[in-house]
Amino acid sequence: MRILIFTVAFHFFILNGICQTSYSGLVGKDTIELVTDIDRYSHGNVNAIYSFRKNNEPIVLRGKITENKLTFFEVSRDSIGLTFDHFDMNQKNINGTWTDYKAKKELTITLHKDFDIDYSDSIEWKDKEIIQPVSFKNQYFKLIISKKKGDFDAYVSGVKIIQKKTDSLRQQVDLDCQLIGLNNISLSDYNFDGYLDFSVFEHSYAGPNTSSVYFLYNPRTKRYFKSSFSGVSLEFDTKSKTIFERNQCCGGSTITTAIYRVVKNKMVLIGQHCYIWDEKKQDLVEHKMKDCE
Repeated sequence: MRILIFTVAFHFFILNGICQTSYSGLVGKDTIELVTDIDRYSHGNVNAIYSFRKNNEPIVLRGKITENKLTFFEVSRDSIGLTFDHFDMNQKNINGTWTDYKAKKELTITLHKDFDIDYSDSIEWKDKEIIQPVSFKNQYFKLIISKKKGDFDAYVSGVKIIQKKTDSLRQQVDLDCQLIGLNNISLSDYNFDGYLDFSVFEHSYAGPNTSSVYFLYNPRTKRYFKSSFSGVSLEFDTKSKTIFERNQCCGGSTITTAIYRVVKNKMVLIGQHCYIWDEKKQDLVEHKMKDCE
């Protein structure tokens, strides 16, 4: 089965319509962290992640803002909801109710805003951290993000891998990648060795082309190392244990593909193809590779 790593790029004019905010506080007596991703142009749709400090398990939320009422439901358990009446994203403190509708249980939510991600070009900031929705069995991720003065876009300056139960730092890697909201990290077995690895979205290019940075697990050291894997819009086929690359150019009129095998944690090319749009045939026609270069 092919695992497609798909991400959407946000340019600065879109990012200005999106606000990521990090909160911390309590649900009942339990400490939580909540990160919201509010798109002002998506008819009130809101994405979010929250986690309880006692286990640090990221929980994905989907919600809506309707007449200043913000309502979330857990994606994995839709009987769990979070409601904030009179919600204002400019408020420093927000209060709400956590409800288990199945168990008919309610808890009070009290949260304090830790920071907003400000995309104004006159602002510079660094090393803000937001949790990610994916995690390993015993570790979770925090994205380290920064922004330079004069830039509209923030960028990913690093990733922390943190032990869930102890909340202790296991590993930190430095990066310089594009920020795309709350879903910058993906998990898969990229080198097909039976161990779960992770990747970080790196950049978007013309058309659908994207790239990522791939970190592979070393079972001997129990740490992750940056691999030499590179390419455009890579797909990983766990059945055939091959990597497929598709590079689209010129509005889709030219497409190159490549297939790789993994040998000693390196991508080894085993096939390439070039396709160019033919106006008479109204279809992509295969050519020699040199014609696509």
